[in-house]
Amino acid sequence: MITFLRGPLAELLPTHAVIDVQGVGYEASIPLSTYDRLTASAMSETEVRLLTQLVIREDAHTLYGFATEEERSLFRLLVNNVTGIGPRLALGILSGASASDFRDAVVAGDAARLSRIKGVGKKTAERIIIELRDKVGATVIQAWQNAAQNKAVPKAEQIANDALLALVALGFRQADAAKAIADLQTKNPNATAEEMLRDALRIL
Repeated sequence: MITFLRGPLAELLPTHAVIDVQGVGYEASIPLSTYDRLTASAMSETEVRLLTQLVIREDAHTLYGFATEEERSLFRLLVNNVTGIGPRLALGILSGASASDFRDAVVAGDAARLSRIKGVGKKTAERIIIELRDKVGATVIQAWQNAAQNKAVPKAEQIANDALLALVALGFRQADAAKAIADLQTKNPNATAEEMLRDALRIL
């Protein structure tokens, strides 16, 4: 599995990027949001880092690239969990909406908002919401935790996210779990993740 590429940009177009990794050029299809980030990075850095997902089909091995862990996680969710959505459409969805906007629309159940993305009709939008509504929150939290390893994270926020991720993993709806955690954090800002999880289980 190729999980990321690091090296100078050999070529960059809105649809794909080529990274020179020690003399070998790796081409990855990318969403427009990643194109914008790579353009900015190329202006200030000699090397770029691109997270990747390799998709293997009978007739092709295709590498997809993403600037953030959140984008890659949502791409994986779409491809692996929503019937009728393949890698190309998943990439188009991420090009048509930012990862945060997409997540918010799914959690809110806003099919009309999703339908405005090119290639996504009403039925597909409704299917995305049904399949991902209780998964997208946990996935974004996990992506945030992965990214947090490289930067300082407010302790209270990390504790709340740990507890929320555990609740979603136990099968609770993301919206219900988030509300319970927010209420508990207000009542006891110094609670540990274990205490918050235990109290949330009593509420839910």
